[in-house]
Order: sequence, then C-alpha cells, then structure tokens
Amino acid sequence: MTRDQLSARYRRLVDDELPRRARAGRWVVTGDHCSGRILLDHAVGGRWYDVLDRRRSPASAQPEDEQLATAVALAERVLADGDPVLRELDARSLAWRGRRTSLPPTTRPPAAGPCGEADPSRLRT
Repeated sequence: MTRDQLSARYRRLVDDELPRRARAGRWVVTGDHCSGRILLDHAVGGRWYDVLDRRRSPASAQPEDEQLATAVALAERVLADGDPVLRELDARSLAWRGRRTSLPPTTRPPAAGPCGEADPSRLRT
C-alpha cells in the first residue's frame, strides 16, 4: 500500500469501522480517539506522544510508513478478532502510561475516563 492508502485505511478503521464494531459488540474501548491511542502506542512501541509531536494534528499523519503500516495491521487484527485482542493491546498501552491493568476485564476505576486515562475533572487537586 502507498502512504496515502495506508493513511486513508487507518482513518476509516479508527474513525468508523472499529468504533462501530466496538459499540455493537460492547467492547472495552469504543471511542475513536481511544483506538487511535492504542494503535499509535503499539506502532511506536510506547506512549505515542513520547515519539510523535502531540501538538501537531493529526497524530496519525506523523508516524513513519512502517509504523503506520503496523498500526493498520493491528487495527485489522482487532477488527477480525475483536474485544479480546483490543483488551490485550489496551492493557499494554495503559501500562506504558503507568496505569494499573490488573483490573477485572470489564471494570474501570472510578477516576478513569472513557479510555482508561485519568479523568482530570474527577481527580482531587
């Protein structure tokens, strides 16, 4: 695939196909931005914003071709294999952020936002 084809496929997967399947299947992660976080983290091998510029939007335009191809391949795998694979990838992504991942599969801590990240509005200051 060309870079343009990879980018277009990534956007379709993250913006449409994964969230639609996730909502229908009641997967652990349903938000497009959460799926993007997980895929980009795995594509770069850690927190995406430690490698890519979080101020440049969209973040998905920044990975090298090989990293983008990795993100697309992971998204295709999640689309094919569903929630169990997504849970595994999400747990690793959250671990890179120092978040506990030993929670029961469908439980989120009370201060967690929709992607398992801390919700700043619910934290004590």
